[in-house]
Amino acid sequence: MSAGAEPYRDTLAAAVRHAMRWLESQPSRRVGPQKAARELAAAFDGALPQSGMAPADVVDYLASHAEPGLMAMPSGRFFGWVIGGTLPAAMAADWLVSSWDQNSVLRYATPAIAAIEDAAGHWLLQLLGLPEESDVGFVTGATMANFTGLAAARWRLLKDAGWDLERDGLFGAPRIHCLVGEERHETVDLALRYLGLGRPTVVPADRQGRIDAAELDCALDRIALEHASAVDAGAAPAGAAQPGGAHGRGPALVLVCLQAGNLHSGAFDPFAAAIAVSKAHGAWVHVDGAFGLWAAAVPELAGLTAGVARADSWATDAHKSLNVPYDCGVVAVRDAQALRSAMGLNASYLLQDADGTGDPSQRVPELSRRARGVPVWAALRSLGRDGVAEQIRRLASSAAQLAEKLTAIDGVEVLNDVGYTQITVAFGDDATTRRVADRLIADGRVWMSGSRWHGRDVVRISVSNWTTDADDVATAVEAVRAAVEAVR
Repeated sequence: MSAGAEPYRDTLAAAVRHAMRWLESQPSRRVGPQKAARELAAAFDGALPQSGMAPADVVDYLASHAEPGLMAMPSGRFFGWVIGGTLPAAMAADWLVSSWDQNSVLRYATPAIAAIEDAAGHWLLQLLGLPEESDVGFVTGATMANFTGLAAARWRLLKDAGWDLERDGLFGAPRIHCLVGEERHETVDLALRYLGLGRPTVVPADRQGRIDAAELDCALDRIALEHASAVDAGAAPAGAAQPGGAHGRGPALVLVCLQAGNLHSGAFDPFAAAIAVSKAHGAWVHVDGAFGLWAAAVPELAGLTAGVARADSWATDAHKSLNVPYDCGVVAVRDAQALRSAMGLNASYLLQDADGTGDPSQRVPELSRRARGVPVWAALRSLGRDGVAEQIRRLASSAAQLAEKLTAIDGVEVLNDVGYTQITVAFGDDATTRRVADRLIADGRVWMSGSRWHGRDVVRISVSNWTTDADDVATAVEAVRAAVEAVR
């Protein structure tokens, strides 16, 4: 017989108690962890105990010993990397996901999860202005969202060239020419490597990191001319099979990766122009919009993403600007057949639902996975279209206020045009910038991550948490001012 609720009661109560203490500490606690991993190892490692511990005691032990090594990422004073907090409805929904313990593979087996994730996907397409026929999958994060969208691109490009990827694999396949902006996120390169597509061709970008559409057009022209020259000479283009197969004789296969939200500047590629030239060359266009794609939800920011709906696939992170718990990336692909062919699995023991809309597992790399789309549905339902717009608007507004106040501090140089949620600053030479960054971390009132941009050491500030308010901005400004003065 099943255990029922009783064995869980005290343990879950302990978890709630510790979770509330953790959340209550966020407004005032030090942002950075107080202990390093090596200092915590003794509490968690060693020989596996011979006898067990009561479940509630395990939770007490875990929470009390882990707490000094936790980063206050849910705090409104955390500006590191691009990491959001968690909305109340999304967190509670995630707890339900754990208690329901559904393996979100099949519509037949978990109809409620399939229906919720379908709805969340439809809402996201509406919110972001993406084509309604697109298929949506919930993956771990932007890296796997990029991987999944690019896998669909690989399948479609090779299929249209007459190459059977499932039967023949990649060896001997026509080459797919991949083009990226000079300041794309490295996870795009990583996804291309995972897919066996190799190192991409890099297209120049402007000072804010936007791909140059004219340079992209020139690069595409060069690829087309080189390919046509090889075909006219009677030799299969590099990477293609031997002459005689249709797959070596058609136009060059091209995949263009664009970006919504530069890591350092927050800048957006010129989608209308870049997609137009890409489509003129028959390219599949993929957009890495980990945190920037959410600008499409705000009327006054939607110009940043103008034209993005003409792409073929899009990747984003719900745990960034939307603020749902880790982990939850989202991929949308206009060509549902390409996505399901690239990701799908058919096996005799997997019972298919007869309604024809496809199983969740056909849209993502994993077979076994938690119901990641449920917290997304909860976040969207709790906020509504207006609430999402207001949340993204506040993030951008807080970034603008913070940049303005930082500029007024002597010795602080804001290096980017702050039009979204990212701020990149320097404090003179590289050595001074590093010392200020170290002071900020040691101070503990805020967390801002170091980086390197345009040949300079910088501090990158990302406003991503729904709780960040005017007080947090003021605290951040004073922390930077104090760090600069201390270094001087």
